[in-house]
Amino acid sequence: MFDEIPPNFIQYAADILGDTSAGLSGPDIIRVTGAYAIEYDVNLPHPTYPFQAGNKRTALYENLMEFSPSQQYRIIKELCDHRSFSLKPNPARKELKLRLISRYSNLDPRDVPSEINETLIEETKHWLHGYPEALSLYTQALEKYDHGVFQRNLLDDLRLSLERLLRSIFDNNKSLENQVSLVGEYIKSSGGSPELSNMFVKLLDYYAKYHNSYVKHDDAVIEEEVEFIFEITSSFMKHLVRLGCKGS
Repeated sequence: MFDEIPPNFIQYAADILGDTSAGLSGPDIIRVTGAYAIEYDVNLPHPTYPFQAGNKRTALYENLMEFSPSQQYRIIKELCDHRSFSLKPNPARKELKLRLISRYSNLDPRDVPSEINETLIEETKHWLHGYPEALSLYTQALEKYDHGVFQRNLLDDLRLSLERLLRSIFDNNKSLENQVSLVGEYIKSSGGSPELSNMFVKLLDYYAKYHNSYVKHDDAVIEEEVEFIFEITSSFMKHLVRLGCKGS
């Protein structure tokens, strides 16, 4: 595990987030880093705009270097999804966020860091971009997980997210249980091996039964299993969407 984020990674982040055409504007850089500086009681070398730095990438880098490692982690992660950016996915920001999470997630400043595989979560959200209903439910489930509440509800959201994804892929209105055989055929027709198809079908069948036993009719969710269900749902959806892209 890393105790800090190396300066060369901070520079890499600043180059992407402060990119001339696709990055934050100069005023936005001062505004957002200034807000974090007030929150963390940090003095910035570039507190106002126009700044003295030669360009906005340098200004962002030098401002970021004034924060602690855990603060840098939070700021870079949140800036990747800044509201000023277009909703259209940006490959460079996506790669930055994935590298940040995969290498430095131990610096996450939250009181109770998520134990879920954040790289898998970010990749799944990326692949669900073309399926807004499924993505919205998936995001709701993630928010509930991050806050440690509504475990039954978040599993309901995950199940429904997967169900909505399958309805979109197969252009039908069937329940999850009635999609299982279609999933097997879909994997085979998309070039998947018979063994993977059979394994996927069995897992999905047990997944549906799990929800029926522990979620739909009871409030008997086993806390230690929530993380696993979240990750296997993510893996299901990520693989199914990627297969569809491969065949298009």
